[in-house]
Order: sequence, then structure tokens, then C-alpha cells
Amino acid sequence: MKVTTDACLFGAWLVNEINNVVHPDSFGKQLRINNCLDIGTGTGLLALMLAQKNDEAFIDAIEIDKDAAEQAKENVASSPWKERINVINADAKKFSFANKYDLIISNPPFYEDELRSESERKNIAHHSANLTLKELLDVIKTNLTPDGIFFLLMPYKRNEEINKLLKDHQLHVSKILFVRQSIKHDYFRIFIKGDLKTSAHQETEFHEISTWDENQQYTPAFNSLLKEYYLYL
Repeated sequence: MKVTTDACLFGAWLVNEINNVVHPDSFGKQLRINNCLDIGTGTGLLALMLAQKNDEAFIDAIEIDKDAAEQAKENVASSPWKERINVINADAKKFSFANKYDLIISNPPFYEDELRSESERKNIAHHSANLTLKELLDVIKTNLTPDGIFFLLMPYKRNEEINKLLKDHQLHVSKILFVRQSIKHDYFRIFIKGDLKTSAHQETEFHEISTWDENQQYTPAFNSLLKEYYLYL
């Protein structure tokens, strides 16, 4: 499976967000994330990025596709964080998780009711017949701790749909990052941070980022997030 730039950016962004969360009852101390779930882990990229930057995180990384799960297991086994990542080859809708999670992350299949490939593996990776967006939010709401947080990577064209579904599930969005491929492009991805809280006074923050500048160089914001993961930044 390919590792995309937007998935790398998403992983770096969510790790940065987690490491900047402060628990209000801990005298300014960083909120620690222990039990984590990565839904649709694919190659294991997000789980590995999270483990790299949070040495207290124990991560269940679930993947329905057998070959992808095997690749994730190989990637985890060759990493320094193999003791803290558990790859599960199963359907997240049907799997009985032993615990609830402080953190749930997902880069889910993007497309519903669209033209499908002749390759069934590509369909599983890119189309959500096996896990619709509504089903994904059901899994998140069921398995998130009361004070937990979640992160989603979605295509921008599904922005209105995801906002409606989040409201229907009574999931609060605390921050949205709109992503452009370059400063000359329109938005093509949205990164969502949310929780179970529904406090009316807590407004959603909106930000944006571009991968490339006008000279086809990585932007300073992109460099800042990815410099500890990319070898040549």
C-alpha cells in the first residue's frame, strides 16, 4: 500500500495536537494518552507516528484487509515501538474491544456510492462499503472514553456530509484543519479533531495549511510538522 503525503501530514498534525493538550486538572501538565485505537490502519503509518512521539501510548491498530494487516505487522515488527502496537486483522464494526480508548484516530476509506475499481483490494482501501462513515462514527462513539478525543482525515468534498453526521452522533468538533495541495489550489482534505463533549460555549477552531508554496517548495508550516519524520526536510 502507498503512503500518501496527506496521511503523513495528518499523522504529524494529530500528534502535535495531542502533545499540546493540557489537562485542566493537572496544573498545566500535558494530557497523557494511554489507550489508543487506529481504525483502518493500512500500513500502520499513523500508529507508528503516534508511538514515535508518545512513549506512553499503547495502540490497537485494526485493519480488515488481511494483506494490509500483514504489511502493518511487518512494519511494526521492524520498528522500535513493536511492544506498544498491536495489529488486529478484523472488522472494526464487529470486533469486541476489551477497553475504551483515550484516543481514536482514522484515515478511513473516502468514497461511498462511486465508481469502483476492478481490484477488490483497492475497493477495500478506498471505498467504504465495508465501513461507511456513519458506521465509523458509531464505532468511535461506542469505544471512546468520556474524556477521550478523536481525529479523522476526510476528503473536503464530504465536508457538509461529515458535519451533519457528527451532529447526528452528538460528537463535538473542537478543531478543523483545511488542507490545500498548494497555495494555488482549493481545499482537498479536512482534518477533524473532536470529542464527546457538547458544551455550547466551546466553539470550533478553523485553520488551514498548504503543502507547497508558489515555487513548489514545502511551506514553512508543512516543514515544521514533518521535519521529524521526513529525512530530507
